Amino acid sequence: MPTVRVDGVNLYYEESGQGLPLVFVHEFAGDYRSWHLQMRFFSRRYRAIAFNARGYPPSDVPDDVKAYSQERAADDIRGVLDGLKIQKAHVCGLSMGGYATLAVGLKYPQRALLLTLAGTGSGSERGVLGEFREHSRAIAAEYDKVGSDGVAKSYGMGPSRIPFDVKDPRGYAEFYEQFASHSAKGAANTMRGYQAGRSPVYVFEAELKTLALPTLIICGDEDDACIEPSIYLKKHIATSGLAIFPKSGHTVNIEEPALFNQTLGVFLAQVDAGRWGARDKRSVRAEKK
Repeated sequence: MPTVRVDGVNLYYEESGQGLPLVFVHEFAGDYRSWHLQMRFFSRRYRAIAFNARGYPPSDVPDDVKAYSQERAADDIRGVLDGLKIQKAHVCGLSMGGYATLAVGLKYPQRALLLTLAGTGSGSERGVLGEFREHSRAIAAEYDKVGSDGVAKSYGMGPSRIPFDVKDPRGYAEFYEQFASHSAKGAANTMRGYQAGRSPVYVFEAELKTLALPTLIICGDEDDACIEPSIYLKKHIATSGLAIFPKSGHTVNIEEPALFNQTLGVFLAQVDAGRWGARDKRSVRAEKK
């Protein structure tokens, strides 16, 4: 079983293909399997890599909640690169994985060729941070009581998941089965240590304004919690582009795999060709005084 050891924790990974490294970082309700449609598509041109975060078997499940955080998630991505002897990689994350990807861009920009932030920013909306953290702790407590299968029945049917179920019941059923199979302890620890403790994107405004890595932001137009933060990220990262997928919820990469792969593929090609630069300042509307 292929693993890399990061800070005493074994992280499971899979890889396929040759070329520039492209690392996929999964969301809370997903795991490395969530990226199988991207792994199949992009391994034709890239060295595609997907790994399981700590707390998601077959990766290790640390007992200590302090072993889980946004900063550690960024360190784990760096550790995967170190373990696979990769100096720089394209990094693509969804939701929780998008937060970790952004953290890599801010903390280890020298290790990334570009960033893709999909479905990133839930809990960041102004005025909802306290509620989001309280809700995350409540979900963790629910894992303690009813386990992963029990939580999947509620969390897996949240508002931002409904568009997936409506448009693709078979795909949603596969997502649900994988989500319900997760380690309850790992999920609870992730909720308490990472999700409930992460910072909203707004606190990074100064750093975002200096971020020079090519960045693609993707959001579903029915992923209500991520629309405002996605627009915020677009506004403050000069080297970013924003794609909004119509009639789409949170899991954009498996809800709309063809559109996601096409959008990401064009982005990768432009960056690889040196054709993705910062926004031309002449295109920025002057602020009214």
